[in-house]
Amino acid sequence: MRLMESSDPWRRAPKRLRADRFLDGLITGQGMKRFVKGLLQNPGAASLALFTREIWANPRAMGAACPSAPSLASYMASRVPLDRDGLVVELGGGTGAVTAALLKHGVLPWKLVVIERSPTLAHHLRRRFPQLRIVQGDAVQLEQLLDHDRSRGIGSIVSSLPLRSLHPATTRAIGQQFETLLEPGGLLIQYTYDLRGTHSRLLPHFHPLSARVVWGNLPPARVEVFERK
Repeated sequence: MRLMESSDPWRRAPKRLRADRFLDGLITGQGMKRFVKGLLQNPGAASLALFTREIWANPRAMGAACPSAPSLASYMASRVPLDRDGLVVELGGGTGAVTAALLKHGVLPWKLVVIERSPTLAHHLRRRFPQLRIVQGDAVQLEQLLDHDRSRGIGSIVSSLPLRSLHPATTRAIGQQFETLLEPGGLLIQYTYDLRGTHSRLLPHFHPLSARVVWGNLPPARVEVFERK
């Protein structure tokens, strides 16, 4: 007895052709909406879906293809000394990978302030970490965003900002905010996908203390620790 062939031409198409058609659909607006909706139906993939939607809307500001891997987040958090006075300010909280690692490392919730530019991601962070102060805003106005917190002092800044992919004027403005807010001896923990490291001209008033490549991240990332001169 001969089995009936499927009447669905999609199923009869070679797997390679089906994959090509899927990708063609994915790069359209409707395709991305369906892709994100499918991810959201899986609670474990909700953060990834949210990140995907944000990078689709503003790839330059996001600066990464994937959320930080646990190995990268954990290593960045481990560079923050727990015995220093002052706040720990996280820039570019994203979906909360580094935020969670900082809390696990032992940073007290009342000492941690998270800055996130995207309103959608800031809302996500407030729901995920109701015990933290989450500030929605641009790091270019960091001094203004932290106006009420500056009296407590800032001991460390943990930055996931894509400094190399931002407009040079924006990078300079953010660097000036770092210089203004951190006292001499204050730490800046920054990661970059350029494994050669951050050029000194981007942070002229900081000197490097350490650097390490985290190969377990996708793509591999170089974590650098700078001290305010």
